[in-house]
Amino acid sequence: MSLKKNFQFKDRLIKGIHTEGAFKISVVKTTDVVQTAQNNHKLSLLNTVLLGKALTASMLLASELKGEERIKMRFEGNGPVGMITAEANRAGEVRGYVRNPSAEMDYSQDVSIGDGLGLGLLTVSKTLYNEAEPKTSTIQLVNGDINSDVAHFMAQSEQVLSATLLDVALHDDGSVKEAGGVLIQRLPDAEEEVMEKLQQTVKELPPVADLLSQGDYIDDIMERASAPYIVKELDRQPVDFFCRCSPKRFKNALSMLSYEDLKDMEGESQEIVCHYCGNSLTIPKDEIHELAESARAKLN
Repeated sequence: MSLKKNFQFKDRLIKGIHTEGAFKISVVKTTDVVQTAQNNHKLSLLNTVLLGKALTASMLLASELKGEERIKMRFEGNGPVGMITAEANRAGEVRGYVRNPSAEMDYSQDVSIGDGLGLGLLTVSKTLYNEAEPKTSTIQLVNGDINSDVAHFMAQSEQVLSATLLDVALHDDGSVKEAGGVLIQRLPDAEEEVMEKLQQTVKELPPVADLLSQGDYIDDIMERASAPYIVKELDRQPVDFFCRCSPKRFKNALSMLSYEDLKDMEGESQEIVCHYCGNSLTIPKDEIHELAESARAKLN
């Protein structure tokens, strides 16, 4: 693919609205995001698909936020994956991780991808402007396949008629072929039959990864998912796997430890690994000593 084509088809989110105000729609391409997550966390194929869908869902839901408001989704179950966490903000920054990145299943048995998470809970937290505490909702997982769980969350906690489509496709070598998703939400006072027709349209739509593979971009997918209705574009933005971890944040986290804990760390450097992005940072022993001395001073 040429540099121009590569730039044109980068991961992005597009947001649109029905010209007569019946619904809004967001479509996102997350291929590079999911590939970065797979690389950073050394994910199994199972986890690549599940975390990829969770990252895609979090970005779609974040499209309803403002500025740097953010949404965090935690899927926790009794399956081998254990827990999946995905977080995104309106600025297009997405990150996430899984508890057991190498987890797989025995596909010779009668299992589905949802068995990777199994029975459990989905907790969604929104950090909003002018809100002292995050707004949190928790529901039971429906199938553990991410797609139906997000749809159930929209119906139960958000109480919004919606249509959701999340997709991650892999190459034969396990790398990410394409990833993306669609979210359509009914607007207040809109007729229910409009949403019911759109839900059927989305249900019959080819997988998003297939559409991306054949050259359709987010604009084309938005038009197809909205048919037969007309939508106009409201906004579009780049999307990236991005984590704001930094040496300063790592040191701030260490400074919260007690003097006794910091004293035990003295004499050697400490390596800290970020759960979200997999990056590691070494804090030199002289900086550990400074933190310990600062904590001791607070005791006096």
